Amino acid sequence: MKKSIITLFITLLTLGMAHAQIGKFPDSNVPDHTPMMNKTWEAIDKMMYKVTYEGSKKVYTPTYPPALKALENKEVELPGYLVPLNSGRTHSTFMISVLPVMQCMFCGSNGIPPMVEVFMKNGSVKFTEEPIKVKGRMKFNPEPLKGNAEIQIIDAVLVK
Repeated sequence: MKKSIITLFITLLTLGMAHAQIGKFPDSNVPDHTPMMNKTWEAIDKMMYKVTYEGSKKVYTPTYPPALKALENKEVELPGYLVPLNSGRTHSTFMISVLPVMQCMFCGSNGIPPMVEVFMKNGSVKFTEEPIKVKGRMKFNPEPLKGNAEIQIIDAVLVK
């Protein structure tokens, strides 16, 4: 009888641990996020790199497909999660991503998610783990190896 009670207790404990591991309980610490993909993100996600060589050095040059090229110098709205480039509570320049900063940007089987560099027109945005939406003019950076992202949103404002 004692052996049966111990076996039952261990079985229940093991099942409880398994449920916690796969996020069956609402208070589990697995972050949930709102999908941010829209037509603008889908166009951004199609950007590719042309690989050339300068001697033995590989050079990656961004190439913009027609759907993305059509957005150049146009005003776009982009929902996403703020990814800070510097420490601090407020940011006037940051990256925006379809995934939250708490989720590993470089994990998973689908590669790095699309991200865009944002330059606020006036002021700054307070860091949040909640989704935000910015509106601004899309610009392509012809020389991203010199320090900035390939795709940028300039003169951005926060959309409520």
